[in-house]
Amino acid sequence: MSDAIKHECGIALVRLLKPLEYYKEKYGTAFYGVNKMYLLMEKQHNRGQDGAGIASIKFNVEPGTRYISRIRSNKTQPIQDIFGQINERINGVFEKNPDKVNDVQWQEENMPYIGNLFLGHVRYGTFGGNSIENVHPFLRQSNWRHQSLIVAGNFNMTNSNQLMKELIDLGQHPKESTDTVTVMEKIGHFLEDEVADTYVEAKKTGLNKKDASPFIEENLDIQRILKRSSKNWDGGYAMAGLLGHGDAFVFRDPSAIRPAFYYQDDEVVVVASERPVIQTVFNVNIDSIKEIERGHALIIKKNGKTTMSPILEQRPKKACSFERIYFSRGSDADIYNERKNLGKYVFPSVLKSIDHDIQNTVFTYIPNTAETSFFGMMEAAEDILNQQKTEAILAGGGKLSKQRVIEILSTRPRFEKIAIKDAKLRTFITDDSSRDDLVAHVYDVTYGVVKPTDNLVIIDDSIVRGTTLKKSIIKILDRLAPKKIVIVSSAPQIRYPDCYGIDMAKIGDFIAFKAALELLKETNQYHVVYDVYQKCIAQQNKQDDDIINYVKEIYAPFTDEQISAKIAEMLKTSEIKAEVEVIYQPVSELHKACPDNLGDWYFTGDYPTSGGHRVVNQAFINFYEGNDKRAY
Repeated sequence: MSDAIKHECGIALVRLLKPLEYYKEKYGTAFYGVNKMYLLMEKQHNRGQDGAGIASIKFNVEPGTRYISRIRSNKTQPIQDIFGQINERINGVFEKNPDKVNDVQWQEENMPYIGNLFLGHVRYGTFGGNSIENVHPFLRQSNWRHQSLIVAGNFNMTNSNQLMKELIDLGQHPKESTDTVTVMEKIGHFLEDEVADTYVEAKKTGLNKKDASPFIEENLDIQRILKRSSKNWDGGYAMAGLLGHGDAFVFRDPSAIRPAFYYQDDEVVVVASERPVIQTVFNVNIDSIKEIERGHALIIKKNGKTTMSPILEQRPKKACSFERIYFSRGSDADIYNERKNLGKYVFPSVLKSIDHDIQNTVFTYIPNTAETSFFGMMEAAEDILNQQKTEAILAGGGKLSKQRVIEILSTRPRFEKIAIKDAKLRTFITDDSSRDDLVAHVYDVTYGVVKPTDNLVIIDDSIVRGTTLKKSIIKILDRLAPKKIVIVSSAPQIRYPDCYGIDMAKIGDFIAFKAALELLKETNQYHVVYDVYQKCIAQQNKQDDDIINYVKEIYAPFTDEQISAKIAEMLKTSEIKAEVEVIYQPVSELHKACPDNLGDWYFTGDYPTSGGHRVVNQAFINFYEGNDKRAY
């Protein structure tokens, strides 16, 4: 992706359903759970490279023995760091106790990170920063195991301030106002309530406080806790939690904005943010992996009973399409085909741009995630060229020479690797003019492939801010002296901020928004900007459900093509000699390519939750007032 965009995080949960001796006997190690967690997290490192953490819980230890272990890191390679530390701890214990290498019971009682239940997390440091305090999992500890709570999630709440106020109204004094803390404290409050109610039931049966604990653990109603906790949540989330005694849950938002998949057999229950990760790590068939239903929680009790329980009323499914386009692993069978289709479906616009002249066009992509959509574009180009070959042969009426037929059949689309990112290059000068010169060298190009009579078509996942295109990519492509450079985005124009976990919070950053403003100026309609600002200001004190996305009026006077043309004009600096055109995927074709991921609010402004309307409203106010803060 030419524009660096960060995504919040990924989760991994493993619940071992057999005694640890079983895994020692079958797999040769009682650290089976730790090993699988490492693989699940490493296979999801694309979701977060700024921080990682893991927590484990032991079921079968005596009071006074540490039963929760947690480690977090915000080092340069956080996953390797935490598992390096875990490995060092384990090896250190074995060095002092070599006779215990095969004593699983002793290991369970005396060694950290050997447990029955694990929760892992990887994150990018966007909202809340990247200090170690902001790295998941979060821990809310208590002397009562059933009130100890560990939380990690792939989420963002649009109404954190409201949730904070609700906690204060409940009499709490949270130490932070981040959405992770407010969510954890909300769950923790109703967990305590549920424990108290269950203890009353235990007393009615004649149990004393000590004997009531097993009763509470067995009868604790996780479903009811989550229903009460999440009543006013607004956002996209896959929320995972562990209770100290061994219950666990993963809860997905009612619109299915954030992904969550699970697999279960007689040995394990596994949850991850990505399906192919589970396939690879556990070597299981794709059909055996299921999605956690929207508005439902996968609840795993300490006794191993697993249920899919409804929590919130389901809304129309609006799974994040941007997640499919870029953030999710392309090794998933469906995602791979969807990304190829994105390349296919945008190709008719490309064909029009190059005047159907495939033979004098070089096709390429910006590494590396756009490669799959490039393959789709390749197939579409080959199909068109085959049609042209057929027409040429038929037009010959059977009178073509053998040599001419060979020439026609040997014509192929010209697919090349042109732009190569120099991953080692780092900008070390803060002066803007010097830094811009260095940025222009972030990519190298392949010389000797493009001729002055050629079009050069380069496909990218998305064009969000356009900064790298303008300062680097178009400049280096122009060195190859093509007659025309066609920049293709496999995603539609990003016009509105995201507020559910992808770091696109400031509307003024978007090249499509800037282009619309320029068009408003050129057509003497810039008063629309002030009108929209006044409408947004008038809505500030309204309830989220009553807020209308008036920002759509900024784009309304213009077609997608007009905005794309203005973007191309803005990206072409005075020294660029080639003609430049920008092509975006139509929203209709995006939906055709990704039929199960119809969440498109960043393209259309149609937010799946009411909180999204308030965020876009505030984002525009921030832009108009010159306030560079986030809208949520």
